[in-house]
Amino acid sequence: MTPREREFIAKLCAARAGLSVPADKDYLLESRLAPVARREGFGSVAELVQALRGRADEVQVWASVEAMTLPDTAFFRDGEVLEALWSALPAMAQRGSAPLRIWSAGCASGQEIYSLAMLLEERPIPGVQVELFASDIAERQLEKAQAGVYSQFEVQRGLSARRLIRHFEKRDEAFLLSRRVRQHVRWRRVNLVEDLTSLGQFDVVLCRHVLSGLTNEGRNRAVDGLVQAVAPGGLLVLSPGDDVGDRLPTFLGVPGAFGGAPTRRSAAA
Repeated sequence: MTPREREFIAKLCAARAGLSVPADKDYLLESRLAPVARREGFGSVAELVQALRGRADEVQVWASVEAMTLPDTAFFRDGEVLEALWSALPAMAQRGSAPLRIWSAGCASGQEIYSLAMLLEERPIPGVQVELFASDIAERQLEKAQAGVYSQFEVQRGLSARRLIRHFEKRDEAFLLSRRVRQHVRWRRVNLVEDLTSLGQFDVVLCRHVLSGLTNEGRNRAVDGLVQAVAPGGLLVLSPGDDVGDRLPTFLGVPGAFGGAPTRRSAAA
């Protein structure tokens, strides 16, 4: 790829999804875009870029942008955060009758939200209904997440043998997550730098290991939308090092969480 082509892709990703793509990493861009070029019938990445410049084919545009996302996730990643969160949920529910709504924003292939779904199976909260939602910008990642099929390498990252036996079924060289766990989660494609108000509000919004991959402008837009998506008394859970400034006070009960005291909102969003 030429410097001009790399710069074009970087600007396209920033404009469409707020992604921070290093225009100087020739091999990275080439390796990620090559499969897109083949799927779309082009002989090379250069031909793909030329087509993106020449006409607004949204399928090809988004396939190229999504290829530049950097999904890196694992089951029970930063497990102490998820454990602290699960322990905080009963206090958040209090005596309210509305379900607790939890959203994994930027879910990649689904390991984070499925970790919570496993906790819901293992340690249901008496008298409290929990609804789990997950989203990502990449359609291919969402398809993989919904299928619930993971490789040996993927299940070894964060899963105990006990959980693997309890929640998965061996399928040839892969592992299929049980239907009872999968059915807890509702999925949706969401671009975090777009208007998020149509999603409603959530008691817990997890956006971990996502913001660092965005441009400064993209990060600010995403944070503004995520903050608005947190219901009164809810939590926004970020990664270590992520910062929302003075928008929300820290809730010390959950590492990396921002929000008010864990009180229940009065009505469902």
